[in-house]
Amino acid sequence: MHRPPSVSPALGACAALAVLAFVTAANAQPAAPRPVERAEAESCPGLIAARPRPIPAAFKTALAGDQVRITYAGHSTFLIESPQLVRVATDYNDYVKPPVMPDIVTMNRAHSTHYTDRPEASITHVLRGWRDDGAPAGHDVTLKDVRVRSVATNIRDWAGGGTARHGNSIFVFEVANLCIAHLGHLHHTLNPQQLAEIGKVDVVLFPVDGTVTLDLDGMVEVLEALKAQVMIPMHYFSAYTLDRFLARVRERYPVDHAETPSLLLSKAMLPASPKFVVLSGRSM
Repeated sequence: MHRPPSVSPALGACAALAVLAFVTAANAQPAAPRPVERAEAESCPGLIAARPRPIPAAFKTALAGDQVRITYAGHSTFLIESPQLVRVATDYNDYVKPPVMPDIVTMNRAHSTHYTDRPEASITHVLRGWRDDGAPAGHDVTLKDVRVRSVATNIRDWAGGGTARHGNSIFVFEVANLCIAHLGHLHHTLNPQQLAEIGKVDVVLFPVDGTVTLDLDGMVEVLEALKAQVMIPMHYFSAYTLDRFLARVRERYPVDHAETPSLLLSKAMLPASPKFVVLSGRSM
């Protein structure tokens, strides 16, 4: 597969393809995944703590047992850190890197800015959000105090102009009694079975470009269905695109702009009502 020499050409190609293919499969729905018990859908517990592994002194920034740190690296890549010093990087790729080496990486295949074929050998779990045989990725792994599971969605087939069933995954991270959902390169709204599989979400990381992923009305519909208390935008390419989305939601929800790329959260720190939090840094 041809790889662009830098992030900007890749994103430009991404936008050009979207203009040609956006209408083909934006609202396609995948085959119904496995049944989910109601108790599973309504709970997202943290896992039992274990002894943390040693890490370099420069990164020993202690978290309390109920805290999670989310750091925006750019585009759709976040670093999620647990109290047990487990580090997870979302949409891990060759262009946008988190500030430290992760233990777990998740990927989606819509474009090369969302995955890599060359993950470092030191990464414990490399979780691709698709399978070559077209089946749902079906991940459910645990490392110390972090559980990561995937919920399959469809993506557009850029080459054929149709739908690649189960070609994307929403990844759900359960850590410190919080549930964090990364929507990946989402191309359609979610059906009831997908919402049941995702379950109750405290924090959602979601794309707001409105063209190569889901359109703005569809994304607002997804966010209202998920009902997360903290909603963090990503994948917006420019300040104009981000502001366009925020203008769409500002009348109904508060919007905070963080001064740093990192956000420290716990269950007790969640806002009383849903709000948007924009982390500083570039989404290119």
